[in-house]
Amino acid sequence: MRRPGRPTETTSRRRGTDRPVVLTLRALGIGDLLTGVPALRAIADHHPEAHRVFAAPGWLRPLVELTGAIDEVVDVRPFDPNPLTPYRPSLAVNLHGRGPASHRMLVATRPARLVAFQHPEITASVGSPRWEEEEHEVERWCRLLGEEGIPADPRRLELAPPGSAPPGLAGVTVIHPGAASGARRWPPARWATVARAEAATGAHVVVTGSSDERSIASVVARLAGLPPSRVLAGRLDLADLASLVSSARIVMSGDTGVAHLSTAFRTPSVVLFGPTPPRRWGPPPDRPEHVVLWAGSAGDPHASAVDPALLRISVGDVLEAAHRARVASDPARRSDASWHPATPPIGPRARKVHA
Repeated sequence: MRRPGRPTETTSRRRGTDRPVVLTLRALGIGDLLTGVPALRAIADHHPEAHRVFAAPGWLRPLVELTGAIDEVVDVRPFDPNPLTPYRPSLAVNLHGRGPASHRMLVATRPARLVAFQHPEITASVGSPRWEEEEHEVERWCRLLGEEGIPADPRRLELAPPGSAPPGLAGVTVIHPGAASGARRWPPARWATVARAEAATGAHVVVTGSSDERSIASVVARLAGLPPSRVLAGRLDLADLASLVSSARIVMSGDTGVAHLSTAFRTPSVVLFGPTPPRRWGPPPDRPEHVVLWAGSAGDPHASAVDPALLRISVGDVLEAAHRARVASDPARRSDASWHPATPPIGPRARKVHA
């Protein structure tokens, strides 16, 4: 496989186009997609002539469309190359992980060029950039591209403005108590106290989450004295969730996908970190409208029990952080539809590992 230079003129067999095909893989979740947005934009800018195909879970399509960097989404499951083999890309880019499984997915498409981190089991990756453990997820993929001759700016995190919020839900306070593992879930009773305090200020408080998180969201609402109608968990599709977050007064959550949505729309936010240090997945430190809380110790992000560091964050800490986030937010900046903010690059941070 050819590594130097730009892609050759290989066509997409599925689409029958004469344009070269650039195929990018990131078959993960919301936060993973959003931390990869600067890299996706860099690829699009470097190959404006290409048909840009993105391999990811199909349900992410509403957010992918807001990047302005993708022409086609292919719905894939992790490590299943079958949906990709018809494309025969000129360039295949692995933004999924360090390999080898994800590398093999792309190698199976027989690309003219592979951009991926070096892995000893994948011959096509010999001489490629090396994986660095202590690196922020945004910086990681921008560095990979930069070392392969594709300049990437980690500041380009914003999504295009989505549609209007669902009726009656513009300007709300969003509380998102769920997370993928118990280690990253702050206790529902504490979220309920925060929600009750927010409601006492006159804020319209809603509780969000997936359909699997509806029980947690319902507990928070009940303990906070909120009516069941304020529980939006499982009731919003991804496009509606994006619109809700984009127009929200503030978003408060753990280290999960909704936090990255807040960053993408520059919505004031408070993000509670527990087992994973914010230097790995947190918002850019130069944006005071995003306030990060972390007790300073790392643990297992996949554990079933809530992490001790997360428990050291108090209700008072969250309420004070919410006040700081609101004071720091600039409505003029938030209403600017620009996708490319002139802010300094984020500092070095680190990772989630995906093969």
